[in-house]
Amino acid sequence: MRLFGTKKIKIGLAFGGGGARGMSHIGVIKAFEEFGLKFDYVCGTSVGSIIGAAYAYGKTWKELYDIAKSLKVKDIRTNKVFFMPSKTDGIESLMIDTLGDINIENLKTPFSAIAVDIKTPKEVCISHGNLAKAVAGSCCVPGIFQPVEFGNMLLCDGGLQNTIPANIPRYFDCDYVIAVDCNSTRTYGTDSSKVLDVLGCTLRVLMKSNAVKGYLCSDVMIATDNKRFKSTQLEGIDEMVECGYRNAIDLMPQIMQIFQGKAKKKKMKDFDKDEIEFV
Repeated sequence: MRLFGTKKIKIGLAFGGGGARGMSHIGVIKAFEEFGLKFDYVCGTSVGSIIGAAYAYGKTWKELYDIAKSLKVKDIRTNKVFFMPSKTDGIESLMIDTLGDINIENLKTPFSAIAVDIKTPKEVCISHGNLAKAVAGSCCVPGIFQPVEFGNMLLCDGGLQNTIPANIPRYFDCDYVIAVDCNSTRTYGTDSSKVLDVLGCTLRVLMKSNAVKGYLCSDVMIATDNKRFKSTQLEGIDEMVECGYRNAIDLMPQIMQIFQGKAKKKKMKDFDKDEIEFV
């Protein structure tokens, strides 16, 4: 927390979802480290919850990079039957092996994982309880993973409601929010009239609508074009990390304005706060 004049200023950080494309988040963290930037609150959706939790724990970009380079898809999606949703055991094991079997409250920096409770179905902001379970729920893409039981909730991917959760830090008294979109080119068209191609394009259009809130609620959006990489594959990690790093460096003058207390604050409205379950 920074003190400008007599007022304490809090700066929040929101990591967006995007599957394997989230490796570019690591490059963004590298840029933050080079400039000595520290955040007062961190949140993340889907892969952003994995990176965000590790960052809130205190992992460096290099530690995250080394973990990412050692990962294989089979470590995450453990079910070998292609059309059968996998349990989230792989994600939970990754979090426990990396950070320990801890609660969110044990992290060095306050953190929240964003998920959706398909029972209600409401957006859920999880700031307490088992970290591995919360992150697994946030990453639980329908059809790819089985929903995660968390208390009396049944969690699925937070991207269903809030793929770039830049509004969430505002509810934790953050004055400024820097957000990271690792999938900025999520929407592109198709010349095909085949059912699967049309369905895919339709889903991309819906994802873009979901992401708009993140852009409206952030003071700075670090957006990375990862279209050439697949969200379900881990090839291209070095290139993604470099892209994230360069995008963050390009915006560093604006980011530093915030950390130096020179940026104007956005006038924000609550985005359906009553529709969010805070846990």
